[in-house]
Amino acid sequence: MTTIQKGLLTAFMVMIGLVLLFPIMITFTNSLMAGQELRINYGVIGKLTDVTSTGAETFINLKWLPDKVTLEQYGELLVHSPYYLLLFWNSVGLVVPIIIGQTVVAALAAYAFAKLKFRGRDSLFLVYLLTMLMPFQVTLVPNYIMADKLGLLHTSGAVILPGVFAAFGVFMLRQFMLHIPYAYIEAAKIDGAGHLRTFLTVILPMVKPGLAALVILLFVDNWNMVEQPLIFIDNPMKQPLSVFLSRLSGEWDTVFAASMLYMSPMVLLFLYAETYFIEGVQLSGIKG
Repeated sequence: MTTIQKGLLTAFMVMIGLVLLFPIMITFTNSLMAGQELRINYGVIGKLTDVTSTGAETFINLKWLPDKVTLEQYGELLVHSPYYLLLFWNSVGLVVPIIIGQTVVAALAAYAFAKLKFRGRDSLFLVYLLTMLMPFQVTLVPNYIMADKLGLLHTSGAVILPGVFAAFGVFMLRQFMLHIPYAYIEAAKIDGAGHLRTFLTVILPMVKPGLAALVILLFVDNWNMVEQPLIFIDNPMKQPLSVFLSRLSGEWDTVFAASMLYMSPMVLLFLYAETYFIEGVQLSGIKG
């Protein structure tokens, strides 16, 4: 590749990066604007003012930088509005058990599918893959009926239980464990280690990048869930923050600040474990 080609490729990638970062940058800068300035810039959204009486078109005033930087919105959300913090901890209470539960279940199941030999192993794994192809709407009614039978309906358990036993984690970690040579397991057997000890002392240390990638993907997926808590939890005070944000409309004093606070855990988690995430996805063989 010539220097010109490298320069063009770099410029293209920088352009793609800026396009992808544009929503985050706009959200951050607008979260520092005063409420009056936000209403002036975005007050026309949702109104039928595309064409005025004079025939002139009306446009939204999309601003990069605020005229006056203020943190009033953040103070309103974090100090004066306990409702936001309550829903934030509701999200944490749903997401953390799902991540922990699915990581444990997926790691054990992936070890069985990748390194143990038993009758029907490949057929059972095919069933797991088929469940991944089903959209959420297909499993909605069975999950609802099951939660009702177990007495979990309208509780956080109705959301956590299906999330713990989702198939994606099993698929991802199995693909990762397939790259581990079987010689390591044989060496552990020679030393007298059983399956549990082999799993804990040999396999898990070698799949740390895969576990890190899985944790990040699970966090992003479940932190943004809206349909499950809307259907399975009827009490608004027990619903997560993602449902609260989906209901915000026109409250520009808090929309951008709430959105910035909402996305911050995902951004910080990715920046902290970026290396493990990239390595885990590459070694797992997942594309796209």
